[in-house]
Amino acid sequence: MRHGQTEYNRAGRVQGTIDIELNATGREQARLCAEALPRFLAGRRVGALVSSDLSRAHATASELAERLGIEVALDPRIRERAFGGFEGLSRLELETYRAEEYALWRAGRPPAEMDVEPKLDVAERMTAAVTRHAASLAEEETLVVVGHGSALTILMTSLVGDDPERGWPLRGLDNCHWSELGHQVERAPAWQLRFHNIGAELW
Repeated sequence: MRHGQTEYNRAGRVQGTIDIELNATGREQARLCAEALPRFLAGRRVGALVSSDLSRAHATASELAERLGIEVALDPRIRERAFGGFEGLSRLELETYRAEEYALWRAGRPPAEMDVEPKLDVAERMTAAVTRHAASLAEEETLVVVGHGSALTILMTSLVGDDPERGWPLRGLDNCHWSELGHQVERAPAWQLRFHNIGAELW
């Protein structure tokens, strides 16, 4: 699940690892999401609720935790992808002051001096985190992960067996929307995407 809206989201600024809190809209999104998720789960037990340690994700997860009656486990490996020198800038600022670097980033070749975290590194840390937490679950329990748009997209791409460097064929997650992946060890890949970009408005 992606976190609720922040002022950076509203303004179209690159957040990355900058610790931005939810705005009023984001807090309301998190509240509505916490009401909707149990209906979506339809009685399935949540065995673990794991969140990025950045405040926008933690605050979203805390709403879920209160509704589900479960503790939040913070894991820094679930943080957003680090966007280096692009962080804090709006699209207009990128196109005005970093046009060449921005064009290369959009083409999947961010300049080394901008210090953008490689997608494969994001996939490795996110997959390690999810695999560890999933291993602690009892059979039929569900793992809920609250994180960030880019990192979650990279994670899902990797889990279903695609190359994160090639991108994700579906649109990314909206604020306070979630996807569901199933896990079957006898299949290859073991993870399968079941639902994508589901929000409270549907439940």
